[in-house]
Amino acid sequence: MNIKLAAPLATSLATVLGSLVWSMAINAAEPTNQELMDLIKKQQVQIEQLRLMVENNQKLVKKTDDKVEATVDAVESTMVAAKESKSKIGGYGELHYNNIEDDEQIDFHRFVMFFNHEFTNKIRFFSELEIEHALSGDGKPGEVELEQAYIEMDLNESNRLKTGVFLVPVGIINETHEPPTFYGVERNPVEKNIIPATWWEAGAGITSTIYEGLSADFAVHSGLNVETEGSNSYSIRNGRQKAAKANADSLAYTARLKYTAIPGVELAASYQVQSDVTQGINDSGASLITAHAIINSGKFGLKALYAKWDIDGSEAALLGRNEQNGYYIEPSFRLNDSWGFFARYNVWDNLAGNNTDTEITQTNFGINYWPHENVVFKFDFENQSGAGDGKGFNLGVGYMY
Repeated sequence: MNIKLAAPLATSLATVLGSLVWSMAINAAEPTNQELMDLIKKQQVQIEQLRLMVENNQKLVKKTDDKVEATVDAVESTMVAAKESKSKIGGYGELHYNNIEDDEQIDFHRFVMFFNHEFTNKIRFFSELEIEHALSGDGKPGEVELEQAYIEMDLNESNRLKTGVFLVPVGIINETHEPPTFYGVERNPVEKNIIPATWWEAGAGITSTIYEGLSADFAVHSGLNVETEGSNSYSIRNGRQKAAKANADSLAYTARLKYTAIPGVELAASYQVQSDVTQGINDSGASLITAHAIINSGKFGLKALYAKWDIDGSEAALLGRNEQNGYYIEPSFRLNDSWGFFARYNVWDNLAGNNTDTEITQTNFGINYWPHENVVFKFDFENQSGAGDGKGFNLGVGYMY
């Protein structure tokens, strides 16, 4: 029995016994029968009160014990649930308004969901499901795409293996392209048309930490399958198979070296080779090289990237698509946590092998406003010259979580 509850009970018992002794002492001189009956009744009432008190105390003790046990069970359940809840959901999205040469368009460009799970502290699953342009189906502008779905496993402290569908380790935005992480409403056209981001494939890859601040990636994966006839012949962007019943006659091999030992600095270079980007039609081998730098010093930032394709074969040479290259440079100034300004100069050419004036240039400059670190509003002016002359402005809002 609880000690605190037993104390009042002992006091009550002592009171009853004391009353009995006192009554007997007072009436020691031959009490009458009526007096004895009254005394007995009085003692019976006190004994009944004592019995009820004992019962109530026992009920109170049991109720307290039940509450304690329930609290312990709830705490243990919460701790177990927190320990076992290793699945996470996230995502990002962006809405764009484009007004270029009075061609106005509004588009919910991307709606993306992340579903991740940690099996153990060494084995994880990552996935990314995307809806582009809000509506998909026959005759509709959008698509539903599985951009990532892979298992990542720690082999040791320095090496990680991933297998499944993953983003190819090339360029700046191919792996990190959530709206709050970059300037401008639209992604830069160089990585879009040359690399071509966003680019994912199916295969396996290893990431190794050589030493602190220096890492290397190597991946074997499905490759491009470019068209060999029509207006999109040897178009790199249209050659993405997106891991959808992809032709795997000719695999691709990608390697990247990345240096981040200096705070605020990222330097990286990648190389990819594929024995035949036509998957057995024209025997056209291809290689891609990319190099980029990201430098952030205080409020100032700078991004620069260069990318180039070399494609073998007379068919690609006749079209001028045996060489395709581009570069951009993007200085920026972060006024504070909420406001940032940027300018970007882009140059690319998907017909560089023609040795003619087919180069396209595009200049963007504008503002990003972050009311929250994961929410951004964007505005930029755009001026393009070359194959697709046009000027105007873009508005956008994006989020990630």
